Amino acid sequence: MIVGLIVACEVGFWVLLAAGLATRYLLGWRRTSVAVLLAEPLLEVVLFAATAVDLKNGAEPGWEHGLAALYIGFTVAYGHATVRGLDAHAAHRLGGAPRPPKPPRHGMARARHEGRLWLRTLLASAVALALLQAAIWYACDGAGTAPLRSWQVTALRILAIHGLIALTYLVFPKKAPKASGAPKPPKEPGAPQVPGGLGADPAGEDGAPVSAPRPAPTARRRSPCSPSGRG
Repeated sequence: MIVGLIVACEVGFWVLLAAGLATRYLLGWRRTSVAVLLAEPLLEVVLFAATAVDLKNGAEPGWEHGLAALYIGFTVAYGHATVRGLDAHAAHRLGGAPRPPKPPRHGMARARHEGRLWLRTLLASAVALALLQAAIWYACDGAGTAPLRSWQVTALRILAIHGLIALTYLVFPKKAPKASGAPKPPKEPGAPQVPGGLGADPAGEDGAPVSAPRPAPTARRRSPCSPSGRG
């Protein structure tokens, strides 16, 4: 029964979330959407009450009771952030609001983001550990509470693994890709160095000015009537 109730609570969470966002941005009923979204924490209350009643009726503590405690803890820690993030995306796509900023991906900003997520996992683990310990005390701390204690170890293990992952972003920050360098200025097109031609360098290799070549002198043709032409 507890496992089926956990599944029903998870499905109900997403159904209420979709109904609340649709009511707000498609129908424009803001107050009604707030009432629908505020009904989501009642799901965790129902799950907690059902788990307590099941233990009170003499049910032996099992893994499903521990799973219920862990589910409630993570819903408390991450549920509000999930609703807020999806509400921002719905406001952008359906309400014309600006696009929500994406989480940072590089450097210390990414490390701080991962640290904030780990703090949420810390809150989830603390809630789950408190509920599990309350269930152990409720069951008079007998030998049948071993499954609940194993879930406490699981919560601490999840917290430690997430902490190590977040720490890697602080010790080894992810570097942003290098920006491409500034484009080199284009080379000035030079004139062809043709001696004596158009665009030639006015100075030669030795610094002397280069002049255009003069035509070779031609022999003057003598006239047969000239005195010098007599034999």
